Amino acid sequence: MSATLAARPRVRRAHPSTRPATVLRESTTARTLRWALLTLAVVVALLPFLWMLRTALGPPATLLGMSANPVPSELRVQNFSTAWNAVGLGTALTNGIIVSLSILVLQVLTAVPAAYAFACLHFRGRNALFALVLATLLVPTQVLAVPNYVTVSGLGFPDTKVGLILPFIVNAFGIFLLRQYMTTIPQGVLEAARMDGLGTIRTLWRIVVPLSTPAIATLATFSFLLSFNEYLWPLLVARSPGNYTPSLALAVYAGASGLPDYAILSAAAAVITLPTLVVFLVAQRRLTAGLTGTGAS
Repeated sequence: MSATLAARPRVRRAHPSTRPATVLRESTTARTLRWALLTLAVVVALLPFLWMLRTALGPPATLLGMSANPVPSELRVQNFSTAWNAVGLGTALTNGIIVSLSILVLQVLTAVPAAYAFACLHFRGRNALFALVLATLLVPTQVLAVPNYVTVSGLGFPDTKVGLILPFIVNAFGIFLLRQYMTTIPQGVLEAARMDGLGTIRTLWRIVVPLSTPAIATLATFSFLLSFNEYLWPLLVARSPGNYTPSLALAVYAGASGLPDYAILSAAAAVITLPTLVVFLVAQRRLTAGLTGTGAS
């Protein structure tokens, strides 16, 4: 028997380094193409911001001259201080941050219990109510602008920060996002919490909320970005400069003169972009985890 085993030919396994050269070339080509497409996408996405900074740091003639030179003919850092005073960015940024943070907190406080009820509790009419919530997503916000304005004016909150906040207390998309995320929580975890004596509210705040942190962070990020950049509703409600939001203040300055100073406008736009950029960079990891439906370690 040993002679028979010795007579068997040995089958040599190919080492990974001996793969055909064509396979290596294909993988290298695919990797190069992927990086080229990603680089192109990044350049296309960043080009408007780079051009905004280029215009903000140069004289107005730099933009009107339609020059393709990425470096302005003259650097004017004082454009930012001029924009801060001319546009009233101090008051506008303060109002924008206060209004956006208030909307963020209120939307999270309303969306978390609603999503928990739709995802983890069983009651009659649950699916019908959730379908009604989803149906509100089909209504454009512009359609609701006039009815909301009539309601806010009737309550006595026109030209106030309360009027800027009131129509955005509930976010149907936030309820949908959190509900979809909470449905991924294993039912065994919820049953174990109930067996340990946790009630509905304690299960929500001690079990469901910690597990849903990525989705809540995603909702908070979207809420802040959308509220901070909102233009239509402040245009209807805010009448005095003391209640202007950043987008409205920039639009009012641009329409105040026939031919605005584009360098000042670009400098103001760059300053207005900073809070949203900071929020996105801080919440980027949680935002990615919330959108992909996975927790972040």
